[in-house]
Amino acid sequence: MGRVSGVGRTLVTLVVFAALAAAGYAQAPLRVIASNGVKTFVEALVPAYEKSSGRKTSITYGTSTTLVKNIVGGERFDVVIATMDAVDQISKAGKVAADPPAVLGRSQVGVGVRQGQRKPRIGTPAEMKQALVGAKGVSYAGNGASRPHIEKMFDTLGIASDMKPKSSLEAGSDGAIARVAAGDAELLITLVSEILPAPGIELVGPLPKEFRSDVTFAAAISAAAADPAAARALIASLVSREATPILRQKGLER
Repeated sequence: MGRVSGVGRTLVTLVVFAALAAAGYAQAPLRVIASNGVKTFVEALVPAYEKSSGRKTSITYGTSTTLVKNIVGGERFDVVIATMDAVDQISKAGKVAADPPAVLGRSQVGVGVRQGQRKPRIGTPAEMKQALVGAKGVSYAGNGASRPHIEKMFDTLGIASDMKPKSSLEAGSDGAIARVAAGDAELLITLVSEILPAPGIELVGPLPKEFRSDVTFAAAISAAAADPAAARALIASLVSREATPILRQKGLER
């Protein structure tokens, strides 16, 4: 009897530990790494996901360039939301599951100014050129997804050499936003989805159609996701029809 009781107690203990482990697993936050370009969109939708699923999330934001570096370097995640180019790089490094990336939406590159400042005309290439040359300074993210599009525009307008000394390249759009909001630079050039929610900044508009540059964002599941089903559910909520009006409010398109 003593031996049976001992075995019984051992089995009960194992069952309790398994139940506790399962409960801890169920409550573990879903780890999300997302680009700054979709920050306000994700922030607007995640509470509804958490309420309906009962699953908390832990979200880290940064530039897509930084996200790629961190993930390839070994940072753990369940879901990544970044530019399509960044997701492709992460995929090539073997860090995402076989599920195809889900396209969330796209944002144009635009121009912003300090709140209350006169907004320049930027509707045509000539007006854009005049605004850039006449500005005391411009700021954009040196490691952001919009940088190649911005500098290509400078080259096309023939003002690359003129813009170099007056351009402030920051580590991320937050730094560029802060510089313009403080009055240290006159024009902010970054994604419209980053300009709209920026404190102290007003949107002038997207770049002229001749320089229109859309940056597409996508979501993918980690190859080592702790709970792939929960990751898929989060992504499904982000690409749902119900999310489209919020997407547009946040400066993104579908």
